Amino acid sequence: MMATCYIGVGSNLGDRQGYIDEAASMLKRLKNVRFVRSSPVYETDPVSKIPQAKFLNCVFELETGLSARGLLHRLKAIEDALGRVRGVKDSPRTIDLDILIYGDAIINDSDLVVPHPRMHEREFVLRPLSDLAPEAARLISKAPAGKASRC
Repeated sequence: MMATCYIGVGSNLGDRQGYIDEAASMLKRLKNVRFVRSSPVYETDPVSKIPQAKFLNCVFELETGLSARGLLHRLKAIEDALGRVRGVKDSPRTIDLDILIYGDAIINDSDLVVPHPRMHEREFVLRPLSDLAPEAARLISKAPAGKASRC
């Protein structure tokens, strides 16, 4: 059975668009994953107390036969392959891939929460998500308009 998934994507180090493009390319090569489409890319201010560059953000729509946990493992592998360094929370990153929505699943594990718990607070997620799935974005949207600008 295939699940429709929405993946939040962000990059604010190095060749930001290049990392996003490479992540999309890597997803397209995965077995049991069909890359459906990407939202437009938006440039956004970081949500962090750590000084850092602006992000490029978008959302990918996928269909997958992988479990949510299987998809999470593959997303983490792509982040690692693209040089993502984990450590300090909200620090700059080459690529960030978050499962926002996985079909109609509700998951609340220590390392995986779906739907993403803070997406309703983040215009950098809601705006590109609304480009792909306006009904889903409307249902979760409680945030006022923010400062995302389309690239």
